Amino acid sequence: MSAMRAWCVAVALVIGPAAAWAQDVHTSYSPSVNFSSFQTYYWAKTDALPGHDIVNQQIMAAVDQGMAEHGWTKAPEGQADLAVVANVSTQQRQQLETFYGGGWGGWGWGGWGPATTTVRTYLEGTLVVDLFDAATHQLVWRGVATDTVSYKPEKNAEHIDKAVEKMFGDKFIENED
Repeated sequence: MSAMRAWCVAVALVIGPAAAWAQDVHTSYSPSVNFSSFQTYYWAKTDALPGHDIVNQQIMAAVDQGMAEHGWTKAPEGQADLAVVANVSTQQRQQLETFYGGGWGGWGWGGWGPATTTVRTYLEGTLVVDLFDAATHQLVWRGVATDTVSYKPEKNAEHIDKAVEKMFGDKFIENED
């Protein structure tokens, strides 16, 4: 295999799957809400992914950590300032991967040689964390993270931790005091 061909294959293998594996985290919030007035929270819904208690516990632990980093503590439902709700959805996605073989003699269409395209199917998971004002029941903040689901539970735990860390870190709110 020529050096150029080896380099092209290596780049395709590294860059090709990157789009499917990149974690995407977004947040939005109500700019009229004074987040410094909130001190406590409770979990209004604790089954983000019904039937998956371990994943739900990982999500709750990660969100609890994020809430604690903002100085918020858990309180009973009737005494809390915020209600937390988390939901998870999954969806099968597909990605096309094309590899070119032989004939690397030139850069024109004729020089690329025969192509083989395969379809890779993977599972994409989306975690949504909502914070509601407990008094008004109005949504005041939402974090959404999308990532590829792994077959390894420990990898998924890492994805959850990283997603929630991003949600409650730099992406939390722009004007927090």
